[in-house]
Amino acid sequence: MIPTLPELTLPQMLREQARLRPDRTAVRQKEFGIWRPLSWARYFERASHFGLGLTALGVPEKGHVAVLSENRVEWVLAQLGAGLVGAVTVGVYATSPAVEVAYVLGHCDAEIVVCEDQEQVDKVLEKRHELPRLQRIVVIETKGMRAYPADLVLSFATVEELGRAEERDRPRLVEERLARQTLADIGLMIYTSGSTGRPKGAMLSWRNLRAEAIAVIERLGLDADTSHLSYLPLCHVAEQMLTTVAPLHLGSRIDFGESLRTVQEDLREVAPSMFLGVPRIWEKLASSIHIKTMEAGGLRKKLFDGFYAACEPFAEVPPAERTLPQRVTAWLAHVLVFRALLNFIGLRRAKIALTGAAPISPKIVRFFRTLGVPLIEVYGATETSGLVTAQKLDRLVPGSVGAAAAGVELKRGDFDELLVKGDMVFAGYYKNEAATKAAIVDGWLHTGDVVAEIDGEYRIVDRLKDIMITAGGKNLSPSEIENTVKASPYVKECIVIGEAKKYVSALIQIDFETVSKWAEEQGIAFTHFRSLVENPKVREMIEHEVAIANAGLAQVSHIRKFHLLTKELDHDDDEVTATMKVRRSNIQTKYAAEIAGLYASA
Repeated sequence: MIPTLPELTLPQMLREQARLRPDRTAVRQKEFGIWRPLSWARYFERASHFGLGLTALGVPEKGHVAVLSENRVEWVLAQLGAGLVGAVTVGVYATSPAVEVAYVLGHCDAEIVVCEDQEQVDKVLEKRHELPRLQRIVVIETKGMRAYPADLVLSFATVEELGRAEERDRPRLVEERLARQTLADIGLMIYTSGSTGRPKGAMLSWRNLRAEAIAVIERLGLDADTSHLSYLPLCHVAEQMLTTVAPLHLGSRIDFGESLRTVQEDLREVAPSMFLGVPRIWEKLASSIHIKTMEAGGLRKKLFDGFYAACEPFAEVPPAERTLPQRVTAWLAHVLVFRALLNFIGLRRAKIALTGAAPISPKIVRFFRTLGVPLIEVYGATETSGLVTAQKLDRLVPGSVGAAAAGVELKRGDFDELLVKGDMVFAGYYKNEAATKAAIVDGWLHTGDVVAEIDGEYRIVDRLKDIMITAGGKNLSPSEIENTVKASPYVKECIVIGEAKKYVSALIQIDFETVSKWAEEQGIAFTHFRSLVENPKVREMIEHEVAIANAGLAQVSHIRKFHLLTKELDHDDDEVTATMKVRRSNIQTKYAAEIAGLYASA
């Protein structure tokens, strides 16, 4: 059923929720082990004060306010506060080094940046000379900040105080700004990952975000009772979709944990009804379960293996369509084994779980569905304001990302590229008209993703620019090969090489945690990542995992040779993006000698 939503901007929706359900909890944040609630009325009030504080500091309507922080209540207060006074929010990844932070702040013309703590402030100050438009730095956690220049750096609490004073002087200002606000206004700017070049600032209008709310609510079946733990970066469109866009329209609750380090513990405490994980999160959860079953050993491991083998064949059959023996088997598996594992990963109450943002191995998806996790694949992009396709739990087509969500038009263009049309298609790239015109042609967004159709649904083949052609003229999808290999709990990353080559090779990074556990059980001594990787037995084990992966691939896609990376790929070394997407060209340049060695005798 397609929801009917009011034609209001997100800040106008915040005011509406504060009016309709003032005392209901909108946000909870965990501080020192205690969950502290924030009602819709207080959410609106605090956001208003912060927005008015920005106005007192000189931020004009349509001015740009950046946020450089992990997810927390102050992130959304800054975002909605800026929106309430007509300013635009720009998210910056907290994991970014100073040079990347400076690029985004400079390119987006940020006048104010909200930083989480001293570490983030120092990144900005390091490049302050490159940021002539930047007027003030607002810091949330002030520990260690006493000696910083007061004329440049001030606390989040101080901005709220300035806002309260501004409210006394200009009590109608927020209402006046909201009255002028339209759906056509830009409300949010999200920078692309920059896996192939400089990140681009995608401008999202309030109309874009409203259209995305309709698509998300319709496809995922969300309502006012939905709960969600917000932990993926809020400067990514996927988390915005579930932390601000949908909840502000539904009046549902969001939880912010203590930190990224406590996500697993927070998940167990919250047990949210909805959960979003990018493929790496699901791979990590699968590895943690693998380790847990290895540690259990004996009868418990045999029980797990037995019930898993019994339930896997009907993992994608909707519960309502299962036979009586299948239902009994699933119930016994849940009661005796799987329920404890779902408690362990914090998904015992999940009514819907999502994987998106990058391709994922079908084996990983089936693994969680076998355990009883209601996992669906979704597809979207920054330029589509979030998801545009998603599977349905009552129709799980393996390998697909579902059909078009409400309000979305899809078609295939040249080279089977997916094209998207609808109100959720972004307004354009900031200060980059040429890139905007290349992306949107005759109203259709060119996604750059190659797709195939399966039973009326779509399957993402690969990025158009990543499709490889071997020396023999065969087209290969590196993502398909890489994700098949990464289905192994022992492999964290796989980068396929094959363009204009006689055969496929790969650079492989082990999963240190899982391989360490395996090595301990095998009695293999090691001291650090490199010593573990260079152990001959580890290489033999990875050779076995690659052979298993090859068995599920076409002959032309088989990995003939591989090189084990002796260090983990790192954002600071420019090997992966802030969202952990591999920078292929950088890695191929950096490891040119190792790649040449893989083809030395070819």
